[in-house]
Amino acid sequence: MQRFNPSPLWPAVALITAAVVGHTPPLHAQPAQDPAEWRYYSADAHATRYSPLAQIDAQNVGRLRVAWRHPQVDPKIIAANPDLTVSNRYMATPIFVDGVLYVTNGFGLAEAIDPKTGRTLWTQKPLVPGPEGLPSLMISKGVAFWSDGNESRLLTVRQQYLFALDPKTGEPYDDFGDGGKVSLSTSEFRYKWAGVPFVVGDLVLVGSSMLEQDSAAQKEGVPGELRAFDVRTGKLRWRFQTVPVAGDPGTKTWQNEAWRYTGAGNIWSTVSADPDLGYVYVPTSSVTNDMYGGHRLGNDLYSSAIVCLDAETGRRVWYFQVTHHDLFDYDLPAAPVLIDITVDGRSVRALAQVTKQGFLFVLDRVTGKPVWPIEERPAPASTVPGEVAASTQPVPTKPPPFERQGITEDDLIDFTPALKAEALAIVFAVLVGLGMHALFRREERQKVAAAARMPEPPRSG
Repeated sequence: MQRFNPSPLWPAVALITAAVVGHTPPLHAQPAQDPAEWRYYSADAHATRYSPLAQIDAQNVGRLRVAWRHPQVDPKIIAANPDLTVSNRYMATPIFVDGVLYVTNGFGLAEAIDPKTGRTLWTQKPLVPGPEGLPSLMISKGVAFWSDGNESRLLTVRQQYLFALDPKTGEPYDDFGDGGKVSLSTSEFRYKWAGVPFVVGDLVLVGSSMLEQDSAAQKEGVPGELRAFDVRTGKLRWRFQTVPVAGDPGTKTWQNEAWRYTGAGNIWSTVSADPDLGYVYVPTSSVTNDMYGGHRLGNDLYSSAIVCLDAETGRRVWYFQVTHHDLFDYDLPAAPVLIDITVDGRSVRALAQVTKQGFLFVLDRVTGKPVWPIEERPAPASTVPGEVAASTQPVPTKPPPFERQGITEDDLIDFTPALKAEALAIVFAVLVGLGMHALFRREERQKVAAAARMPEPPRSG
């Protein structure tokens, strides 16, 4: 298969969609969202990614044509600076507010775009003039918008700074932090993050990562955290650390006080919020090391979990861990979607969280209790020296998984007997099984061992 390598000027084609019906006013009476707008990276505070607009339907979708294309970087800049490197992983998503599209470009600078023509209305000025100020450490996926009905601000993260910009001009607000920006780095660690700021009430929330943080190769590291800043002043209002600190009951899930040195647990994806309840819902990732946990035995809260926080204070309200003692890099890939459903005649304010395993965890977003039973099912033990895998893992009983759970012998290539034998030998070598909850059935392991001309592996799980 031919691999597609996009040009640095590969364009972003704007698609204007809109928000959820019935969206409730955010905290502190932020104006209600027009259904024709898309004010959040995920459409709205509930992360529904849904638009009620109906102009495009099954009858006319086949007649759609590209109206305009907007390059991720102005071609004139590239022509004038041929030595500049532009990322080919451009993946920003625009928001649509008050008739204008806002997005980050290929250098991570915020831009305003006319949705009718694709013309750039303004581009954020880099901190350093000239080519030296253009490259970005990590490309941001998008921006956030805040308004109290009188004043509006565009919030964006670029390199190690959080900026507050005037949506009409792109100029920074001098009263926000240090001349329109807040440094997100610390005295010891340099900040990086490719996520999207999230506005709730008069706060803007940002996740974290650090340049010195290596989740895959080190046992120690900087703990991940979610921070809330005042949208007007840039002052830090609260922070929630995903690796618990002394006094937090979550430390009891870490043996030998491994919480004292373990890092990561970052919020890579976005968050969601219920402004009526005043809650923020945070999907966390795995901790250091994300493939081996012999030095951090236990369930390791609050890694690979949904954590509900009080939006005003950052206080933990409830949590639900979807992977115990994560050894699989099963960080949560998306914000929980907030939905109102009816179950057995009862109205439920629900939360639906997708996972890399293809599960959908559905919880009551007020209490964190499962809407349908979630079973702790036996999981195979680890054969890695020093490792103690969790004996059980949570599995939703409803709804069913939306993708395959593991593989069996019937799924392997069988074009020829030789290929089948080689496939069986490879599978045996890596201990592939039926997800993380069960290895091959005994008769399948016997076939694998015979094909590979190896002794049968011991029973596991």
